[in-house]
Formats: sequence, structure tokens, C-alpha cells
Amino acid sequence: MPYVDTYYARTLADSRQRPALERAVEADVCIVGGGLAGLTAALHLARAGKSVAVLEAQSIGWGASGRNGGFVAPGFATDLDHIARMTGRDQAQALYRLSLEGVALVRETVATLVISGVDPVPGIMSVLRHEGAAALQAKRDRMERDFGYRLEFMDREQVQASLLSAKYFQALRDPGAFHFHPLNYLRGMAVEIERLGGRIFERSAVVAVELGAAVKTAATARGKVAARDILFAGGGYIGHLLPALARSFIPIATYVLVTESAPQRIRQVIRTTDAVSDNRRAGDYYRCVADGERILWGGKITTRISDPRDLAERLRRAMVATYPQLEGVKVEAAWSGLMSYARHLMPQIGRLQPGVWYSTGFGGHGMNTTAIGGKIVAEAITGESDRIRLFAPFGLLSTFGPLGRAAVQLAYWSMQAQDWWQERG
Repeated sequence: MPYVDTYYARTLADSRQRPALERAVEADVCIVGGGLAGLTAALHLARAGKSVAVLEAQSIGWGASGRNGGFVAPGFATDLDHIARMTGRDQAQALYRLSLEGVALVRETVATLVISGVDPVPGIMSVLRHEGAAALQAKRDRMERDFGYRLEFMDREQVQASLLSAKYFQALRDPGAFHFHPLNYLRGMAVEIERLGGRIFERSAVVAVELGAAVKTAATARGKVAARDILFAGGGYIGHLLPALARSFIPIATYVLVTESAPQRIRQVIRTTDAVSDNRRAGDYYRCVADGERILWGGKITTRISDPRDLAERLRRAMVATYPQLEGVKVEAAWSGLMSYARHLMPQIGRLQPGVWYSTGFGGHGMNTTAIGGKIVAEAITGESDRIRLFAPFGLLSTFGPLGRAAVQLAYWSMQAQDWWQERG
């Protein structure tokens, strides 16, 4: 199925299509979902000598994995202190180290596979929209002390030299993080999986599964995969295929735009190649693409599945509120993608029953955590490690359906109000 009209779909380095599943096949592992978690698991399983079959309902990277901001940075959707309250300090630190490993894993994969069109660019700035130098310096010191991870503190003068917005104060710059073209990355991984003997089927939505026997089956409209292990990695698009999983997360839509080409105007206000995110609870994130000619700007979340009619205008207003100098720069494309969020705001990675695995719930910080999630599930399937147990405290908690979605939307509006009040002060 054609991709949604995004900047990434317009700049594909490889546009080949893959066949739909139209027969019965056997594999060691069946993977449902051709996003970052599923493909990373498939790659590591194939490297370990396992036969894999990936079933993707649309095209590789069609969902949030191929539509996001392209930020690859350590951490999770919730902060380290919150994780420590749920797991204890030592386990929280072990989880954070996994997120650091996830960043390194993506970087290594880009370099090893020499994937065309990925174009990784180092550096991500996390900027404050209120005074807060002391807190940022304390975080910098903590990362260095606990993880040996170096962040760079930027005072307001340094921030203003890079980002000409009156909204910004101080920042932490992460020189070890980077940003890139996620869809080209995913498609490059798919090529390597196939080179190793893995099979990938597009336009092959799973309509039924049988999970009770030693050999599991996943059926599509015209075919079936039989495997001893099956991994569900469909993110916000998994639907109700696995009820226990479907009840445990809320699909959240996030929105992104890309501007028209306006290199001179953009370079007048954004004088860095770093990607940028702000500290608000309901913040924006953006980066320059196409060698600085355009801005890719993301932000806002809703629990509605359909896009608002004025999506592009809403995002444009958010951009201009930060950079009034960009008034009049047009939006060339705007799109959304569904992320999956659990109540505990952590990834859901584990084994539901013998031979049935899941890797989802990556909303808010997905590019590094989906990668490491796919890898540790592969390690669990092959018996290489039991690192998957680190995610045991973050189970499949019910989100209470429509009530949960309403609560999330209200919480988001509340966060926006808190952000407004904090900046006003």
C-alpha cells in the first residue's frame, strides 16, 4: 500500500515493493509488524541463524516507525526518577543503560549496512522555555556520574546564538544523540534481513491467530505462517488481534509537518544542524532537513484517530509562535502517526505465554527503545540472554478503553495549561 504523504515517503532511497503472503509457509519465528521493533528483532534472529517471516499489513515502516521526527536519543517517555520508583534504583539504571545501547545499536546498524539516504546528523538540543540553569546542570552532572554519559550545558547566550527565539533560555546538548531518515533506515534493514534469508510480506494483514499449540499460526487473507515463536510488534496499529495487548495501551496520534524550501529564511533563525526539542510537558520538536532547506516540525498529541481538518495550520501556528520570523513560510505536507502508550509510560516487552512475545508501547521515545526492544526479544527467543526480564515490572495493564482515552486527552490539556502557566511566570 502506498505510504502516507510524508517528507520521508517523498525522499525514499529504495522504493521496491514486496509480495503479499499467498501460501502457507513455515518459519522458526513469525513477526507481526514491519516497524522498527519487528525488523530489529528479525535482523538479529536472522543473524543468529533463525528463519523468520515478517507480516506487515501495509508497507515496511508504514506506521509511526517511518513517520516520526527521526530523533535517536537515550531515555524513555518517562523520567529516570519515575522508573526508579517502580523498579528500584539499580534496575532503573540498568534500563537506562539499555536505552544508551539502543542509540549505539541504531548508529552501528547504519554504519555496518551502509544504508543509502539515512543521513545521520549528530546532536540534539533539549531547550528550556523558562529559567532553569541549575536543574539542567544537575542533570548533566548526574548523567556523567551515573552513566559516564556526557551532556553539554548551554547558557541562554549560547542557545540564542543557535536558535533565534525569545522563547528559549538554557539547554542541554547531547552530542552522542543524532537524527536521521527513519524510513530509509527501516527499508535498508529489510534488505539485509532478506539477504540473510528472512522473508518479508507486505500487504499481509494478520486476520487470525492460533496460539494454543506448540506451533503457532498467523493467518492472512490468502496465506498462513506456522512458527514455534510469534512476536507481536505492531505498535499503535496492532488492533484487537491480541486482546491482552490491545487493552494495555492507548493509540495516541502525534503530528508532523515539513515546510516548503526556504533556506535563507530558515538559516536566519536556526543556526545549528542539531535537532531540537523543548522541555514542555506538551512540547514541540523539530530539525532542519534537505541540507537546511526545510524544517520538519512535530508536536501536539490527541487520542483521535482521524486528523483534524486544519492539521497543517495548527502545526504552522505552533512553529510561528516560536519563530515569528517564519511567518509566511508555507507548509508543504503534514501528517500524523499512531504511537502506543501504556499507563506506566514504559515499553511493554515480554512473553505472554510460551512462544508468544510482544514488543510495543514505545510512544514518546521510540527510535532507540524500539531498537533495543527488538534486540532483547530476539535474545530471549534464541536463549542468548534474559535481559527481557528488566521490563517485567511494566506489564500489560488495562487502559480502560474509551475512559482511558478520555483521561489521556484531559491530562494532555492539563499539561498544556501547566506549560502556559510556567512560561508565563
